[in-house]
Amino acid sequence: MQIPRKALTIAGSDPTGGAGFQADLRTFQSMGVYGLSIPAVLTAQNTEGVHCVHELSADFVSEQMDVLLRDIRPDAVKTGMLYAFDTVQVIARKVRQYSLDKLVIDPVTVSSTGVRLIEEKGMDIIGKDLFPLAKVITPNIYEAGVFAGLKIEHAEDMKGAALRLKQLGPETVIITGGHLGHKALDMLYDGEEFVFIENERLEGEFHGTGCVFSASLTAGLALGYNVKEAFIKAKDFTYRAMESAVFMGNGLKLLYF
Repeated sequence: MQIPRKALTIAGSDPTGGAGFQADLRTFQSMGVYGLSIPAVLTAQNTEGVHCVHELSADFVSEQMDVLLRDIRPDAVKTGMLYAFDTVQVIARKVRQYSLDKLVIDPVTVSSTGVRLIEEKGMDIIGKDLFPLAKVITPNIYEAGVFAGLKIEHAEDMKGAALRLKQLGPETVIITGGHLGHKALDMLYDGEEFVFIENERLEGEFHGTGCVFSASLTAGLALGYNVKEAFIKAKDFTYRAMESAVFMGNGLKLLYF
């Protein structure tokens, strides 16, 4: 039997399975990739919002990475919610120690309902320590604006933000623009060209779209697609999952695939 491609997610938990490493694992499985996971932080949340964040020690995150990576090497890696300053530092150190490539950084900062999901000083260290190691970063419009230091209201603003973010060191910048106007507009910038993909914006509010997008992108890289191919496939996968989204609770829709 052929050994499957493997993808690792280092992220927070979500008991609903709609976001966090649970959603990442569902996405990996759906794309034919074996999923590995390391929890970086635990949450108590439902479809209505995040109620509590429980920080895991950076030492424990480090131990998880050492034990796993000494045994199994993933074909691609993504990070999601990391929360703590020292956890970000540990992950950056381990990425360098184990020479992990095909690294996707989803710089999760706030939840869909506006709850802060990272320590304030953690944002600076993500940009300083993790972005230079990344093959791709996948901020949404809000996150891209925060890291780039500007407000994004139009497609041209996305270009300006991508230029600034590229200077922080990632190989490729993808800005997801599901909340920009009446269209779902995502953009890729690799230092040479801008690639836009536009879809009709679906009605309703959705939980975990950023996690599913970055996870499907990571799975695509693990399968051997180049970044542009993985971008196109991730956009399609996420959009189809949104089309099939369902209400399982009293709050946001959960992507179904």
